[in-house]
Amino acid sequence: MESRALDQVCDTIDIETFLICQNEDDAKDIAYKLASELNLGRCDIVFLEHKGLGARVRLRSYIHHPGDHYNWLERGE
Repeated sequence: MESRALDQVCDTIDIETFLICQNEDDAKDIAYKLASELNLGRCDIVFLEHKGLGARVRLRSYIHHPGDHYNWLERGE
């Protein structure tokens, strides 16, 4: 069975983008919606800067926290 690339992620995934939005609160709402649409659980906003017509946003999704069950251990890797 082919493994998923996401199963190979050791800790986190960061996504940085520019969102078209009215203000910081709007940017937060859109950022969390984006994370949900990408099926990224446990997501935090680690950077947000609103300028002009939108905001620069960095999201961090915790795939594995220290002490979590690590998928790659099941395969003996």
